[in-house]
Amino acid sequence: MIGKKIRIERILDRKTGRSVIVPMDHGVAMGPIPGIIDMTKSIDEVASGGANAIIMHKGMVGNGHRGYGRDIGLIIHLSASTSLGPDPDNKVMVTSVEKALQVGADAVSVHVNIGSRKEPEMLKKLGNTSEICDNWGMPLIAMMYPRGPKIKNEHDAEVVKLAARAGAELGADIIKTNYTGDPETFQEVVDGCPVPLVIAGGPRVETDRELLEMVKNAVDVGGAGVAIGRNVFQAESPRKTTRAITEIVHNDAEVDDALKILQG
Repeated sequence: MIGKKIRIERILDRKTGRSVIVPMDHGVAMGPIPGIIDMTKSIDEVASGGANAIIMHKGMVGNGHRGYGRDIGLIIHLSASTSLGPDPDNKVMVTSVEKALQVGADAVSVHVNIGSRKEPEMLKKLGNTSEICDNWGMPLIAMMYPRGPKIKNEHDAEVVKLAARAGAELGADIIKTNYTGDPETFQEVVDGCPVPLVIAGGPRVETDRELLEMVKNAVDVGGAGVAIGRNVFQAESPRKTTRAITEIVHNDAEVDDALKILQG
């Protein structure tokens, strides 16, 4: 498993054990939304801000490769759906671990919606993918979301705990899931998940303080960082926003100090 250990250190900081990941895989589901039209520029912004890794689909690797500046980990997303499809919650596999290796990935990710009508198929694909990742020494990030007809509140601690634990049980090395809204209940999610857990950013937040407080509250109770997309790459300054988040995640900065980075 030395290959997996080497690769995962390109995603998780070896000193803090935490990570700042910026997903940029939204193009399949949402199209060329602001912030990911010019991938090279966007990646350069978050890389210079200190992000550990980005998530993208296989076809965008050539568009986003910079060949200069600070290095950044590459996570290839293996599953997808579009907002126009018959069931947007049904994430299907669109590429392979082997293809991710060919394009230079440091890790792969798979999206599972717990509670959706197609949950069984997605769980099966996650379990199978984890075994392939073990064979190749490839780290696996599982995006585990409570989402479907049975889910009344995607941020309820009970369903988030189940989603996170399911991903770990099936072999994921890192879990991405929803923040529950407060540190007390998110502590329960962390305690029940035996692998590093990073929080999703979700829809755009109202204020910078709201975003940074969410990050601070999550890591203070044991969260391993963030995997935040739109709230970073659609920010007024993605570089400054990434830097502010990085200061909290890796240097335990207070929210007020991180806000100064955005205001500078």
